Order: sequence, then C-alpha cells, then structure tokens
Amino acid sequence: MKNKYILAIDQGTTGSRAFIFDTKGKIVSSAYREFKQYFPKPGWVEHDAEKIWQSCCTTIHQALAKGKVHSKNLIAIGITNQRETTLLWDRKTSRPVSRAIVWQCRRTASLCEDLRKKGLEETFRIKTGLVLDPYFSGTKVKWLLDNLPGLKSRAQSGKICFGTIDSWLIWKLTGNRSHITDFTNASRTLLFDIRKFHWDAEILKILNIPREILPQVQNSGSLFGKTQNSASGLSDGIPITAVMGDQQAALYGQGCFNPGTIKNTYGTGCFLVLNTGRNLIYSKEGLITTLACNDLGKPVFALEGSVFIAGAVVQWLRDQLKVIKNSAESEKAIAGLKDTNGVYFVPAFTGLGAPHWDSKARGLIAGLTRGANVKHIIRAALESIAYQTKDVFDIMQREFRKDISELRVDGGACKNNFLMQFQADILNCKIIRPRIVETTAQGVAHLAGVAVGLWRDEKDLLKLHRVDKVFIPKAPSQTRQRLYNGWKNAVKRTIDPC
Repeated sequence: MKNKYILAIDQGTTGSRAFIFDTKGKIVSSAYREFKQYFPKPGWVEHDAEKIWQSCCTTIHQALAKGKVHSKNLIAIGITNQRETTLLWDRKTSRPVSRAIVWQCRRTASLCEDLRKKGLEETFRIKTGLVLDPYFSGTKVKWLLDNLPGLKSRAQSGKICFGTIDSWLIWKLTGNRSHITDFTNASRTLLFDIRKFHWDAEILKILNIPREILPQVQNSGSLFGKTQNSASGLSDGIPITAVMGDQQAALYGQGCFNPGTIKNTYGTGCFLVLNTGRNLIYSKEGLITTLACNDLGKPVFALEGSVFIAGAVVQWLRDQLKVIKNSAESEKAIAGLKDTNGVYFVPAFTGLGAPHWDSKARGLIAGLTRGANVKHIIRAALESIAYQTKDVFDIMQREFRKDISELRVDGGACKNNFLMQFQADILNCKIIRPRIVETTAQGVAHLAGVAVGLWRDEKDLLKLHRVDKVFIPKAPSQTRQRLYNGWKNAVKRTIDPC
C-alpha cells in the first residue's frame, strides 16, 4: 500500500494533536494546538467544544501539510480522546447546549454523596465497575439536564445528543450523521453495564437520563462512519475505523494485549491500566474496573487507577509559581540535588483520585524548613508523580495476585529521566520507555490499520515496537520504604488536615 497513510487524532485535555502514520507504523508528521481552559468556579473545569473541534481541524491540516500528504491518500482515521468529559448538543443544529464539563470538574461531588447516602454505590460499582465520583460522565449529564432550563424536555423528545469527545468528533467528521461511541469510552460514563455490554436501564432511571440522548456503542476496531462535508478539509469517504479512550489507546499502543501487562501514561493526569483479559476483577482498594480491547479491537477487562494531577503539577510550577519556563526545565532545575530536604508535595488541586477518591482534598506542600528552597519544591513535585503511581501500582499487584516485574510508560513526562529513574526506584520495578512516547496516537493508528487489513494481529503489531530506554531500580529497600512512608504521612494530612 505505497503512499497510503493513517490519520490519528489525539484529542487531549489541554490540547489536540494530529499524527500521520505510514504503512510501516512510523510517524510521518504531527501537529499540536492548545485550547483555552475555563474555570468559572472553584473546582469547576469546562471546555468549549467548538474550540476543540477547531483545534482538531487546524492540527489535521497542519499535519497533512507538514507530511506533504493529500487526504485522499488516507486509508483510515483513528480517534483517541480525553475520557469522561461530557457534552450535550442539539441534534438538528449540531450546536453544543453549553460548554463541555471536563473530567477534572468536581461540581457534582454533592450529587455523588447523595447517591451514596441512598445506598446506591454498590449498584453502580457492580454494573459499571466504577465508583461514585464526579470524575465520570453520568452525574455530569444529570447536572446539565437538571440545571439548563428546558433541556430535559428537549432531551426526552430526542432533540439532544450526549457524547464524550470521541462522539462529538465522529459527529462532526461524518457531517452530523454518526452518533456513535466505542466500548472503552462507554465504560467511563457511569451509565454502561460492562458485564452485559449495554446502557443500563436501572441507572438511567436513577439519574433520570433519557435513553434517547445516548450514542450507539460498538467495538473499538470497527467502522464508525466515513468523512462527509467535513469542515476539517478532509476528502469525503475516509473511514473512521478505530476509536478508544486515551488510556485504553495507550495500553494498545504499548502492546499490552495479554493479561498481566501494564502501562502508565504520564499526561495531565497519571493513568495506570492493567489488562486482566476475560477476568472481571472488582477492586476492594479503590481501583476501578473498565473495558479495554484486545489486538482485534474487541472488549476485554482491565483494572485502572486514575491520578488526577501528574504532568499538571509541572504546568502549575510553570504557570502559577513561574519557577520554570517549560516542562523540560524541571529536570535541569534539580540537577545535582540529592533529595527534597524532607519536602513533600501532594498536588490534590482537584481532589484525590485512586485509591483515595476524596473530592474534598486539596493540595499541600509539607516538610518545609528554612533550608528548603524552590529546587526542593520542584523535585518534590516530580516525586509526587512517582509516589501517586506507587499508590496504585501496589494495589494492582495485590488484586491481580501476581507480582509485576515491568511497567511500560508513555506520555510527555516520561521523557524526564530523573522521574523515570525515581519511579523505578520507588516501585522496585523495571521501567520500559518506548521510542515513540505518544502511544495513545500510536495505539489508535495501529488499531485503525488492523481494522482495514493493513496489519493482521498481535504478531504484526509487536514488530512495530521499539524500546528507547530501560530504567533499573537502584535504591536500597530501606530508602524506598522511608521515602514512601513520608509520602503517606503527607497524604494523610491532605485528607485530614486536623
């Protein structure tokens, strides 16, 4: 298939990327554009869906131009996206009814608490694999329907569409024709029964959400529609053949097709996902059960731990404290520093995710003395990413009932060699970093290629993987335990400051 390419759209929390892959699985070109974040109230986070769409159109055009690729030579499109971010739009006009409510938004914390008080937590957990937390889409949908005048009646009459960002992009790319999502994104909505693979009538009734607004759900590797009359400038008729939530796409891109394989993505948040295959494991220690996919794009089960603030803590150092100019400076700033001088940084800016699930927790810098300086705070911020990962990793090993000897890593922050070595030390586990760290895009591009017959299965896909560096743990066990005990004490103060 000479001169044929795959377009991967990677729509993230702070920006959108477009990648052009060739038939050998290599990146030909890419483009990136950030978009504005809205914080209308403390703990609230919103996006403008039209701005997201525009950012995708821009990056698609730029990536094609950089790679000197005409869209008529695209054989498939794959979409991977920030999950849980919730959008409602008018089915006729295609206009969003409001800004999208972002996965980080905590506005439905009280609603989740009310559902818990009614004794409904177990109902949601068994059916959806999730916990009752504002993180997920279901309570966001309810909030919009309850708070925007006249919206519920429009929804009940079939005039409104609900979607996570993948559905929104499919809708726009197909000329407002395909209202579809995949199993991985559906499993993050708090509305989908992961045992029976369909929207759950009982949960919809509890949340008073009309079935009419929900998208069709299908395998991650399948036909989601074809481009038509798209403002993106793409030729008509290009098939969209792969859709996955970003963390499941990263799992796929890392070649974690078999039970026991695990990856961690260091993005805005930090997300560990462990493939458990056909084994549905309900966590007893704060993890969630979710759907991922096998090499052919069909659903399998996974355990996931979601850390809300990872790379975002480095952005905070840059944008709020202004002690670094860019993320890469964080590693240079602490060069030669032996430790944090006892400083711990718990970046609970929007609460704590797994395994704590405390939406009321807030950030804390502990252990400050007169000998502490800004470099110690920067190092503590980086170490916080590794500590939060350990919080989740240790639980996964216990609940999977097997030791995990290696962790595959990706995302922007995994380029930080200090962080990766510290991660290996604190986990006492080998860290494997691939040459292509943008594995979300790689994963969805690979699955799109499988869906159109470019690659056949796991054997073909694993040939495309290349390792950049392996980090081997070096820290003594006593040092590892001492440092981690300090972290747990800092987290305890974050949750219970008194």
